[in-house]
Amino acid sequence: MSVNDWQKSTSSSQDGGNSVEVSTNSAGLIEIRESDAPDSIVVTTPKKFALWLEGVKRGEFDHFTA
Repeated sequence: MSVNDWQKSTSSSQDGGNSVEVSTNSAGLIEIRESDAPDSIVVTTPKKFALWLEGVKRGEFDHFTA
């Protein structure tokens, strides 16, 4: 993925809403935003993002979507 090449899940709605997008910045940090609020960006390290993804895969955050 190149810098600021925003990527969203293929599960996201195709109309541009209901999407979370992920990218990297020039410093190598991970940027996360909602497609309907592109100016609000959360920035984290690749390591922290990887650890969070591991938790998602294990179902640790499923209660937020129930």
